[in-house]
Amino acid sequence: MLRLTELKLPLGHPPEALRAAVLERLGVDAAALAGFTVARRAHDARKKSAILMVYSVDAEVQGEAAVLARGLRGVGPTPDTGYRFVARAPADLRDRPVVIGAGPCGLFAGLILAQMGFRPIILDRGKVVRERTKDTWGLWRRGVLDPESNVQFGEGGAGTFSDGKLYSQIKDPRHLGRKVLSEFVAAGAPPEILTEAHPHIGTFRLVTMVESLRRQIEALGGEYRFQSRVEDFEVETGPHGARRLTGLVLHTGERIAASRVVLAIGHSARDTFEHLHARGVHVEAKPFSIGVRIEHPQSLIDRARFGPCAGHPDLGAADYALSHHADNGRTAYSFCMCPGGTVVAAASEIGQVVTNGMSQYSRNERNANSGVVVGVTPEDYPGDPLAGVAFQRHWEKQAFRAGGGDYFAPAQRLGDFLAGRPSTELGAVIPSYRPGVRPADLSTCLPDFAVAALREALPVFGRQIPGYDHPDAVLTGVETRTSSPIRIRRDAAYQSVNTRGLYPAGEGAGYAGGILSAAVDGIKVAEAVALDLLAAQERDEARTITVP
Repeated sequence: MLRLTELKLPLGHPPEALRAAVLERLGVDAAALAGFTVARRAHDARKKSAILMVYSVDAEVQGEAAVLARGLRGVGPTPDTGYRFVARAPADLRDRPVVIGAGPCGLFAGLILAQMGFRPIILDRGKVVRERTKDTWGLWRRGVLDPESNVQFGEGGAGTFSDGKLYSQIKDPRHLGRKVLSEFVAAGAPPEILTEAHPHIGTFRLVTMVESLRRQIEALGGEYRFQSRVEDFEVETGPHGARRLTGLVLHTGERIAASRVVLAIGHSARDTFEHLHARGVHVEAKPFSIGVRIEHPQSLIDRARFGPCAGHPDLGAADYALSHHADNGRTAYSFCMCPGGTVVAAASEIGQVVTNGMSQYSRNERNANSGVVVGVTPEDYPGDPLAGVAFQRHWEKQAFRAGGGDYFAPAQRLGDFLAGRPSTELGAVIPSYRPGVRPADLSTCLPDFAVAALREALPVFGRQIPGYDHPDAVLTGVETRTSSPIRIRRDAAYQSVNTRGLYPAGEGAGYAGGILSAAVDGIKVAEAVALDLLAAQERDEARTITVP
């Protein structure tokens, strides 16, 4: 099989044009081409009047060796993207691994361990995804927050209530991302996520997929335990100060013996961060970002990005990525852009307001939204390793007060924000945040350096996307959960640098950012756990051998 890349055709081309392009690139006649499949599809919209579709194709052709020998541009062997398990559990497995968290990272750590036969125990503080969805709607519709079942906590993790973006900038030489996408398709995702350059799923489809993956894990011997919040970590200190995890204590007081634990707790498990720090697990502060959600009519973004081709079915809803380095040394940038989506309430603690973005697979809501955020470093919140959590909480409480104290969010017209005056009413852009918004002054909900950077950046973004800085664009605050404020440092074997048996993973540990990268990290950590369990069992068995 041969991989052909950078095949470019006009937008709206007839289906037979792709086959003709394959034949032309290979320089063979039609009889020599046994067939081909699309491996990747993207678009090039740099020229709005002549948008191109760009394909990578896997072709089966007679005389492949001879074709390769000709050294044709953009033609090479099709890469092997199949996943191979690193281990298989022995029939007499003694220790079952434990996974804390059922978000993308914990889900795929559990799935891979189950597929290898290790029968993982998966603990999650929240509820099964459909019960969790009802609780989340309770906040959105009635302003009632359940601190244990919300956008952040519960089966599927924060990614369930998002745009469901499945692309990442991570290096992936083993094609683990392909494993993730393939499992998603088997669980009910649309097959085109395997070929689209920027695949996404959307919330409603993610719910059913998460349920399907849970059923697979359970069928393979895995065990889920929901509403099981970990309150303590039992750690033994051995000779020379070596520390090893021996067990977990749940909020009910129940103890679970555990020698290998995948810590996939997500970026909002602040109480768990505190428990880990109190137990002496190495935790350190790390950078994150803070800002607001901005909303525009999706039609405005479509016209700006696609010109006269806006609305073409092959293009879908347009997205964007923007960045500006401000005079105060800060970088303001767009984050987690959701075409045709909504801004959602994402708080997980009482008396705080947090925003996030969400969209369905169709991406057909009225507005586009994105986080517009500014980088924060540990120098901005000096103190112990958990000072970033206190920093986030402070601004989330400010937003709660500015919104009226009932989980309404503070919102401001962009024109008012730039002019430095509070909004008393909103304009033509209707905010999508529920339970609702109240006009306010967002400068009271953000640190001064972030306000200054945003006020400088937004007009610059307006020069890049005409209309982006329209006075009626809506800003809703605050966006604080861009990434974890801590890192739980691990070594080359994926274990905590000072607590053996504890495997920090995913976004909460500071090693991922988004659904795909978190899932890939879950696979890597699961492999490390499996290999360590096998090695430990082999050592134990060797010790039992009696030499005559």
